Amino acid sequence: MRRSVCLKRAYERPDLSDGMRVLVDRVWPRGASREDLKIDLWLKEVAPSTALRKWFGHGPEKWEEMGTRYRRELGSGSQKEAFERLKSLYQKGRMTLVYGAKDEQHNQAVILKELLEDRS
Repeated sequence: MRRSVCLKRAYERPDLSDGMRVLVDRVWPRGASREDLKIDLWLKEVAPSTALRKWFGHGPEKWEEMGTRYRRELGSGSQKEAFERLKSLYQKGRMTLVYGAKDEQHNQAVILKELLEDRS
């Protein structure tokens, strides 16, 4: 089975080619129903901490520091356990990381995808 990671905003239509759909936000996407999202797993523990999310505020000028801080968070505690689970799921085949952010280039799913692909 071929491993791959795709990224998709929560507000984009699910597709059969998505494979396993994993929501990687700590907060459920505003206005989206469970039926609409067709999420297989909500792994909120892998998301940035509330403090980091609020500090970042999706400011592109903070992106580099956000990445550094987030990678550090993923190295310990419940976030590390959640990331280990995500890596295990990634080993099984196609996966789509679902996120709610408007900015498609500056969000935690981008970092998670990089980490998963770097470690394969």
